[in-house]
Amino acid sequence: MNDQAILAALRRHWDVSDANDFEAEHDIYRDDAVLDYPQSGERIRGRRNIQESRLVQPNQKRFTVRRIVGGGDLWVSEFVLSYDGVPSYVVSIMEFRDGLVAHETQYFGDRFDPAPSRAHLVERVG
Repeated sequence: MNDQAILAALRRHWDVSDANDFEAEHDIYRDDAVLDYPQSGERIRGRRNIQESRLVQPNQKRFTVRRIVGGGDLWVSEFVLSYDGVPSYVVSIMEFRDGLVAHETQYFGDRFDPAPSRAHLVERVG
C-alpha cells in the first residue's frame, strides 16, 4: 500500500469514527491488531476486542482531525476527541503491516489554562 492509499484509509477511518459507524471504523485494523492506552495501562488485543471496547463505551463521541502525518508503515494522527461535548486532545500512533494497522498507541491530554507566568509570551489559539 502506498502513502496516498494509507492516508486515504486514515481519513476514512476518522470520518467513520466520527459518524459512529463501528463496523467501518475497524476495517483499518488487522485481526491481530494491538491497541495501547499508556495512561491507563491498558492493552487490547484483536480487532474484534478493540471494536467491542468502543461499542460499549457509553459516551457520545465526536472526532475532529487536526492533522495526519507519516509515511511508510508509521503514521500519526492528531485530533480532538469530544466525549459528551468535553474535548480531549489525542495523538494516535499507528504502525501498519501489509496495509492494515498492526499496532496503535493513543495518548490523551485534557485542556488546561495557560500559566500566568507566561501569559505575556503566548498567543491564544483554538
